[in-house]
Amino acid sequence: MNQFGEKGIRLAIDTAQLTVTGKLDFGPLNPLRYDIMGPFALVPFMECRHSVRSMSHSVRGKVFINGQKYSFRNAGGYWEGDRGRSFPKKYIWTQCCFCGGALMLAVADIPIAGIHFTGIIGAVLWQGKEYRIATYLGARTVQIENGTVRITQGRMELEARLLETSHRPLKAPAQGDMVRTIHEGAACRAFYRFRKENHTLFAFETDRASFEDEIT
Repeated sequence: MNQFGEKGIRLAIDTAQLTVTGKLDFGPLNPLRYDIMGPFALVPFMECRHSVRSMSHSVRGKVFINGQKYSFRNAGGYWEGDRGRSFPKKYIWTQCCFCGGALMLAVADIPIAGIHFTGIIGAVLWQGKEYRIATYLGARTVQIENGTVRITQGRMELEARLLETSHRPLKAPAQGDMVRTIHEGAACRAFYRFRKENHTLFAFETDRASFEDEIT
């Protein structure tokens, strides 16, 4: 039986094409101060509601996939979720854990009551501080093209740029049915830069980014 919880996961899958067994234990979760959706968490009839359970936590254990062993020792974990009938028609999403911090950012076309607007939710953890970036806090998109998204909010600016990916197809909901195919890159090469008051807090390339670009 497969089990998923705050302390870890247990896997037991046995099909004609796939056999997966193993156990992964999580360290203490690192949640955000409040719901990533902010006041939009209270808006009814939204097609998709996003949640972030942990921006970063330790992972250790072993998983066997078709006999191949994968070991996790002091690995980094991230936990989020989506609830609703449909994924946004257009969106870009990225997430990364890195030395000294973690980040996530999503920009999507949001339909409500017959109108559409660009919704932004994001969070940056850096050296013990949490920076929230969101439409409900005044964030706006200044660039979103060719795998690059740049967001400003007051004196903060967050840029994420997809450099190289190996996307895999993934089923997603459309009007309540799992009939849509999106493309997720769970391990991509990307560039991130975060600035505040004209000062660069971090800028780096990594091959441990997650990225989905369903806009461009």
